[in-house]
Amino acid sequence: MSNRGIGRARMFVGGFLLFAAVIVWSTGILTSPHGDPVADGTEHVRTVVVIYLRNVALATIFLSAISAWLLFPARRPKMPKRDWAIGIAIAVLIATSLYQLFWLRLAVLG
Repeated sequence: MSNRGIGRARMFVGGFLLFAAVIVWSTGILTSPHGDPVADGTEHVRTVVVIYLRNVALATIFLSAISAWLLFPARRPKMPKRDWAIGIAIAVLIATSLYQLFWLRLAVLG
């Protein structure tokens, strides 16, 4: 007797968390001040933006890690094309979030 419901639930929750990670990541990317000049009188908002972007990057990394854990069970299929696509998507999310954290560190200290 096998319980396939747990595997389906892992796939559903993992996919849902990956979708949430993409949404969080895209809001962070769309609000990122890369390359925008600072308008006069808005310097006081800088720390709030830095904290927000830091939290978005950390939430993206956290959600991506949990979704990767749920989406990659121990048994692997013979043709893992879907796994490669999901793995690449998760790697891009985590890499850009790490870059965002690194860039914020340089922007605040620099």
